[in-house]
Amino acid sequence: MNNPIALTRETNETQISLKLTIDGQQHISINSGIAFFDHMLNQLAFHAGWDLELEATGDIEVDDHHLVEDVALLLGQAIEQAWRTRSSQGFNRYGKSLLPMDEALVLCALDLSGRPCCVCQLNFTREYTGKVSTEMWPHFFRSFSQTGQFTLHLQQMNGENNHHIIEAAFKATAMAFKQALASNPENTPSQNSSSTSSSTKGLL
Repeated sequence: MNNPIALTRETNETQISLKLTIDGQQHISINSGIAFFDHMLNQLAFHAGWDLELEATGDIEVDDHHLVEDVALLLGQAIEQAWRTRSSQGFNRYGKSLLPMDEALVLCALDLSGRPCCVCQLNFTREYTGKVSTEMWPHFFRSFSQTGQFTLHLQQMNGENNHHIIEAAFKATAMAFKQALASNPENTPSQNSSSTSSSTKGLL
């Protein structure tokens, strides 16, 4: 799947455009106006093997909430399009990663199921990482899974440094996506049916 997915989102609070290719070559260009947020999105795209172009502006003079949330919602929409296309061709569906970053250790488990659910157990001790409020990180992942129509579990197993914790979470999510989105011919739908062997139901 090499065709890029291009989407835009415009509200009274934010203006966002993105282009995503999940079988990419790590061509990444991200500008949200919040450097630390850009850094985390870069980690997600790089370690998942995506091409990602994202331009976003918003009312960050108010706070970071609207921009971070709306980027998550739009990225989730792109991911849903990507995984549903991949599911029709056969894919793993599930992905998991236990990823360390120095003293931090984060577990990610992912199910591209069509059922949005997010359990995010990350423990921060500071109010901000960079210029992103730490309360926004769980909200980012919840919004991402909501429009992406997937189940996401993030559990911090260890960690003291807030930067390390959230970066490990983004990298673990990336590695889980890489596994879940990988092609799997054994899960290809039957030529005479829309069903898929990635679910006993026959349909995601």
